[in-house]
Amino acid sequence: MVSTSNNDGVAEVPLALVSNTFLDDLTASLRARPIPWEGYQRATLITQAELSYIKAVEKKTGEDLSRVVDKEGDVYGELLINLLQKLVRVDTIQSILILMDDLLLDHEERAAYFLQLGSSDATLPYAPLLKCLRSEDEFVPLKASKILTTLLCASPKPSTEAAEELFRWTTVQLQSKNPAVVDLAVQVLESVLRQRAVRPVYWHTPQAIDALVRILKIDSPSPQMQYQVIYCFWILTFNTEIAQELNRKYDVIPQLVEIAKNAIKEKVIRVIISTLRNLVEKAPEANLATMAAIKLLQFCENLSARKWSDGEILEDVNFLKAELELNFQTLTTFEVYQAELLSSRLTWSPPHTSDQFWARNWRELKKENYALLRVLARLLSTSNDPVVLSVAASDIGHYVRRDLGSKKFLQEIGVKQRIMELMAHPDQEVRYNSVNASWSLIGGGGKA
Repeated sequence: MVSTSNNDGVAEVPLALVSNTFLDDLTASLRARPIPWEGYQRATLITQAELSYIKAVEKKTGEDLSRVVDKEGDVYGELLINLLQKLVRVDTIQSILILMDDLLLDHEERAAYFLQLGSSDATLPYAPLLKCLRSEDEFVPLKASKILTTLLCASPKPSTEAAEELFRWTTVQLQSKNPAVVDLAVQVLESVLRQRAVRPVYWHTPQAIDALVRILKIDSPSPQMQYQVIYCFWILTFNTEIAQELNRKYDVIPQLVEIAKNAIKEKVIRVIISTLRNLVEKAPEANLATMAAIKLLQFCENLSARKWSDGEILEDVNFLKAELELNFQTLTTFEVYQAELLSSRLTWSPPHTSDQFWARNWRELKKENYALLRVLARLLSTSNDPVVLSVAASDIGHYVRRDLGSKKFLQEIGVKQRIMELMAHPDQEVRYNSVNASWSLIGGGGKA
């Protein structure tokens, strides 16, 4: 499908993007079921004219459907939305949704048949479809989400209210035990988030970003799912507010780089590097220190030496290299230390072993009610990585030797007890650094 680009670099939306075998199979199993349209007419639930229009398209697809619908598209748009509003039987709702999807499939221009209803009623065409999202039927919400995606993507001014409810629905579906449902929800997001106006809506939807991050960090996704989820992040990071806050709130930069280091598929690396570029271009102050702390420059140097089938990867890699090299001198050592600490991925980088660094910067750990000192305490309590434990214990020792008055506070938040436990750790380096920290906590302020 041919696509153009808008001015933030994201391809315009192909409306048939949501393609899901699970949903297709459900559709096929329901398509042939008879619906008692004549009975509805006899019960005056639909008019004789509505019955005639329905019978003209019933069980028609492809060219047969086009020959009927394209003559009176506006009539069919209004008809199908009206039927969703006034009929309640699940099998009937299923049939109406199948017909709507058939009508829209590969014909993005037909979305106008439904969208024009908004000129007389601002709740249309979305309200009846949003109601379908709340159905307890397995099929109805899935099919309605696909149709909503098509309409939101086709609209020159998408409804943020409809997008918000759809995003709440996708957030729940991302936690489904059915991988096919998760896949469909991610595809919905890939499509709808291309509309710039709804990106802030998604960002502010409760638990929405958490659900996406969880897939990357916990669910061991396939390369294809990795690509789809990171694609969503790539689109989101064209928004400056999101680019400024994404890593601070969700610690995604280290996760993305770790995925890139282990990725087999080139397209996964490409979308990660593009996302990192967005983060630098839109919010360098918020993201460069973290990138420096996790040694992204060295990784980019490795990537630049590889051969790529997609030339844009090398272009983005070289951009990141240049920005990291340019800003390396302006990034303070403490900024890099803080970014490393907040990433939870401590290594024996120079600040941890420099007495000069600690003499200059130890007071920074006291700011905002000991925020960074609390991070060190959390890492000591939760990490299983011997390097992280060793570095964190060493940092505690460096800090206490310069602020003996903090011993009581460190005891209150459990650091002293944890250091004592780590003195019996099976790793020799952890034991050594814990013993040194314990000397500072217990009394002398020196090293063992």
